[in-house]
Amino acid sequence: MAGLNEEARLDALHKLNLLDTSPSESFDRITRMASQIFGLPISAVSLTDKDRQWFKSRVGVDHNSIPREKAPCARVAESTDVVLIPDLLADDFYKSSILAGQGVRFYAGAPLVTRDGFGLGALCVLGTEPRTATSAEMTALNDLAQMVMSQIELQHAFGRIDPLSGLPNRTQFLDDLEDLGKDNPGRPRLAVLLDLAPSEQLNNGVRVMGSGYVDDMVREATLALRSILGPGRTAYHVAATQFAFLASRGADVDVDAYMPEVGSMLEQFRATSNARFVIAATIGVAPFVTGETPPRDVLRTAHSAALDARATEAAVSIYSSSNDGAHRRRFGLLNDFGAALDRPGQLRLVFQPRLDLATRACVGAEALLRWSHPVLGEVSPGEFIPIVEQTSLAGPTTAWVLDTGLEQLGIWCAANMGIQLSINICAANLDEKDFAQRVQRHLLKHRVPPAMLELEVTESGVMADSGQAISQLATLKAAGVRLAIDDFGTGYSSLAYLQRLPAQVVKIDQSFVRGLANGEREQTLVRSMVSLSHDLGYRVVAEGIETAEAAEMLAGMGCDEGQGYFFARPMELAEFEQWFCRQGVLQRMPDRVATRLLLSEDRAAYWTAWPHCVRTPESSPTATTQQQPLSPFPIGRPLSGAPRVKLNF
Repeated sequence: MAGLNEEARLDALHKLNLLDTSPSESFDRITRMASQIFGLPISAVSLTDKDRQWFKSRVGVDHNSIPREKAPCARVAESTDVVLIPDLLADDFYKSSILAGQGVRFYAGAPLVTRDGFGLGALCVLGTEPRTATSAEMTALNDLAQMVMSQIELQHAFGRIDPLSGLPNRTQFLDDLEDLGKDNPGRPRLAVLLDLAPSEQLNNGVRVMGSGYVDDMVREATLALRSILGPGRTAYHVAATQFAFLASRGADVDVDAYMPEVGSMLEQFRATSNARFVIAATIGVAPFVTGETPPRDVLRTAHSAALDARATEAAVSIYSSSNDGAHRRRFGLLNDFGAALDRPGQLRLVFQPRLDLATRACVGAEALLRWSHPVLGEVSPGEFIPIVEQTSLAGPTTAWVLDTGLEQLGIWCAANMGIQLSINICAANLDEKDFAQRVQRHLLKHRVPPAMLELEVTESGVMADSGQAISQLATLKAAGVRLAIDDFGTGYSSLAYLQRLPAQVVKIDQSFVRGLANGEREQTLVRSMVSLSHDLGYRVVAEGIETAEAAEMLAGMGCDEGQGYFFARPMELAEFEQWFCRQGVLQRMPDRVATRLLLSEDRAAYWTAWPHCVRTPESSPTATTQQQPLSPFPIGRPLSGAPRVKLNF
């Protein structure tokens, strides 16, 4: 019976997860009070394990444990009663104990008892001289022992122990790291984080099997992890399906040598788990220095490594500062971009012309978002736009682009420029139920005819929620807005979807256009895309035209429009307006003159060609400007409507 009681007592002790944890100020404060009340140099919160007395808190003691044999605290735990020994050397049983051998003469201990009656150990005081204890001192020691138990229960019940796994939680992990840094500063250690499964897999499991799916997974993982780590090692439940622990001290010297052990641990975990076929566990390892690396950074870097491990075959990864730096930059950009939307001066639009391939006349422009970060400078749209599109900032960003772009388009429409503006939208915009209505409100606000606006959306963006997306697009088309399928050929490219999409324009992705020079196979593919799109009633635009050869090929294939660096790069507003007016001038010139001027950077050649454009009787530009002074292009104001403008080369 005694053996069964001892087994139950040890089980109660181990479930509290106190053994081998870092010292805590909440316990140290009580230990110091006991030492001061008795006026003795030594005091400790001593927990009675199977074969040792382990000190959760200690004053005047260098070591953190002693053997259980002949330890007075073991007697306190077993009897759950107060033990007072005035002189260990005068006691037949304890005179040969380790404590007596170390010079301890006086001992007093009050029991630490759980609500179920199990003795965990003792709050004890020790002295190097024989003495007695007054009833007031013993009462105070008992009261302090009750305070220790209250602290243990509070720590276990409120915010320190996960109720599902029974393991110390994230808060305890961070506190233990903090205490470890105080007790043993400057030591290299390794934090290990086990991530049971990616969020998508968890969501699918809950959808099929209910919330108990995750609960069962966590319980099973807890048992497996405890078995693998063994006694004396603490595992922490730091997130819903994530566990953390510290590598044993012997492994901390050589990280590379420890990685095979981690891999073996992961294989063992998978082998012992009944859910091994439905979870995709990964392990991340993060080196840190006690007392120097903030505890939250330890957990964050271990989590980062576990995420990186999903891209490796072994499913195990060491923390990479370069990978983490890239993730942190993206997160920082996301935070800063939200502020940029509210502060004028950081965001702007640039414009890339779109030309009719047959006439080479500019028929439109694509508005492209640019960001000038106050610290980082120009941030590539290829870096920040994919991040923004995946967050709640997608809606406000598109609203800003629409408002800014349509404001400028309204100015151009008032000036009778006859230019159409294309604006990109993303899948998240089509998830907004009132998106089509808001676009129409922007058009009314800036007095822009709907046909002058073209919205570009990718195939994948439409197919993400085809029903909702197609409904939105149909509403926009009915309002007169032109719609274009962007990056055609890189998404779903389903003929059935092409028949359903209420778009008028297909934009062939630049990856196909740039491959035209590679051979007949590539040309046949693009030619087929153009022909198919025409047969389905689409107007075709080619993106990424960078050479004259590509432009001629596409024109020969019947492609309607094109854009790319061969014609013009994206330009700032003032530069684009000047470019547009110059193109208008050149369109009115004889072909041979315009071609020569396009290929020349000679300013004199421009003035030689000028009379052919303005078609005035004067033979020199000087006479023209003297008789009819021309103003620079009125950026931000309606044009006068006169075809003659002053160009600033």
